[in-house]
Amino acid sequence: MKYLKIGGAILGALCVLMGVVWIFQGINVLPGSFMTGDINWSYRGGVLAAAGLVLLAVSLLVGRKKGS
Repeated sequence: MKYLKIGGAILGALCVLMGVVWIFQGINVLPGSFMTGDINWSYRGGVLAAAGLVLLAVSLLVGRKKGS
């Protein structure tokens, strides 16, 4: 269970990071790819970042004992 929580937390953090990159590329802040300037990538990045935050929160909070 411990490794599953660690893996979920790492995957969630990577999803958040990748989502933020997609948002910046979509709004033309981070140039250099085919996604630059396409607002649809901003929407997809927001969804991915939100899903990553949920996964990160679930990984860190599920299984905690009360009072810990």
